[in-house]
Amino acid sequence: MDKILVHICCSVDSHYFLQKMQKDYKGYELIGFFYDPNIHPYSEYYLRLLDVKRSCKMLGIKLIEGKYDYISWLNSVKGLEFEPEKGARCSVCFDKRFEVSAIKAKELGCKYFTSTLLTSPKKSINQLKSSGEALGKKYGVKFLTIDYRSNSGTQEQNILAKKDKLYRQNYCGCMFGLTIQRKEQKKLEIELFSSLTKQIMPGSIESRVKLYEKRVNLEEQNKSYEIIKKRFLNWRLFSAKVLSKKKVIYSHFLPYSTLKRGFSRGKIDKKIGNIYYFNRDEIKFIDLNFYNKSLKTNYKSVLDLANNAPSFEDELNFKNKLLGEFDLSALIVLDEIKEEKLEIAIDSKVFEDVEDKLIFL
Repeated sequence: MDKILVHICCSVDSHYFLQKMQKDYKGYELIGFFYDPNIHPYSEYYLRLLDVKRSCKMLGIKLIEGKYDYISWLNSVKGLEFEPEKGARCSVCFDKRFEVSAIKAKELGCKYFTSTLLTSPKKSINQLKSSGEALGKKYGVKFLTIDYRSNSGTQEQNILAKKDKLYRQNYCGCMFGLTIQRKEQKKLEIELFSSLTKQIMPGSIESRVKLYEKRVNLEEQNKSYEIIKKRFLNWRLFSAKVLSKKKVIYSHFLPYSTLKRGFSRGKIDKKIGNIYYFNRDEIKFIDLNFYNKSLKTNYKSVLDLANNAPSFEDELNFKNKLLGEFDLSALIVLDEIKEEKLEIAIDSKVFEDVEDKLIFL
């Protein structure tokens, strides 16, 4: 039986594309090839691969994973970082992926190769066709330019993606394209941020990985579920510090800590219960001893806490119980509280966001 290597970019495109190919190329063995070194960060790459594996398993198609040679990809697009979508950077990106795909097709004895990128409405079919045909000719493997977008193909693809609960990414995978896209949308590129505390932040790629891994486990156990969208107020802390006599002292800032002007100078003027109150800007402090007792932890120092904090959810629940929900005051943990003048700087942002939520049925 003749074989066709199908380069796969993501499950939303491949799930529909492969099903159509199974009907139109019945006499051929289809082999999926996931080769996408352009995807950044790696957690996003892993998440897309996870969903592609699920899709291919559902369709009974063999899947091969290519090498994640991200540094090589970066070198290939050097100097093209600010090119627009469908520009020169995309052409180099297609060439990179199609060349490796053509080599793999030749290695496996495939007469043809193609790509699920052809069904993406955000990609230029002519650009893909030109790259695929040139590299196919170079390596003696014919490139199939298959158009499954026409005749309501894109609408059918979206219906199928929703029906089979596929992971729908919100950018092509390229961090340069993402930066341009988010700038136009006037949104943060939170996909490129990870917490130094190693916490899984709401709306992050890491949180989606956790959800979709749980989805795989539920399906293996034949348990019912739904994935819905949730709109909420998200938060990111970019930088923060506490200074005493111009010297930085170790501190840990709890979730949704904000400061209106980003900087404050003053002193602690009272203590109520276990909370120390700053004399300006609604800033509050607690010591590490109280933090440990409340969260049943045993951190030796704030530095220890900052390097290996509890889950974001545990800290948020603690802050909500202490100050109440929707409180955006800065709540800061110090090793010990002293009567001294302090300077506090916070660069953080609260913003509207949407995330996936798993519901057990």
